[in-house]
Amino acid sequence: MTAVLRILYACAAFTAAAAADAKEALPDVLVREVTLEVVDLIAKDGEIRSGSRARLIQLIDAKVLPHFNFASMTALAMGQSWNKATPEQKKQLIEEFKTLLVRTYASALAAYSNQRFDFRPLRARPGDTDVVVNVRVLQAGAQAVPIDYAMEKTASGWKVYDVVVGGVSLVANYRTEFNNAVRESGVDGLIKTLGAKNRALEAPAEKK
Repeated sequence: MTAVLRILYACAAFTAAAAADAKEALPDVLVREVTLEVVDLIAKDGEIRSGSRARLIQLIDAKVLPHFNFASMTALAMGQSWNKATPEQKKQLIEEFKTLLVRTYASALAAYSNQRFDFRPLRARPGDTDVVVNVRVLQAGAQAVPIDYAMEKTASGWKVYDVVVGGVSLVANYRTEFNNAVRESGVDGLIKTLGAKNRALEAPAEKK
């Protein structure tokens, strides 16, 4: 599994609570509860267990989006190139990046296997609005994989804006690719590239 897929797999293990609960929950409690919920949900879903990517995408569409700040993630992934985009281009970039992550979640989850998790105590002061929640994925016969969720408090609850797995940041991992695309073909070129990737990832899902 590539670094990007590992990160996206880790993200998907996090996202499965109702938006109302997410708004009230502390960030570490939210991570623990939704991780355990999604693990149970995936294990019991017959269509997912039989390999339905369409069902996985449906699940991700319903459960992931409320818990991630895709606007912040896209801006961070773009880096300095974000300032080169017009408001309309920014809107398109957010939508394409969101779709890319959702489609790639499905590919990563296709190889899902049962995992155990070690949820670390939150190290934050009362009133902090930007925290990191630490989780360890325990693997039999292998070293535990550290997962760090960077989260920010918003009007609608705590949202993830980056995920770091084994020291590899999701947004930083895309930054070089995005900046290279902008340098070579402009912001519109990056939007077209992301759109092409999304269409390629969508095609297999339609067969299920």
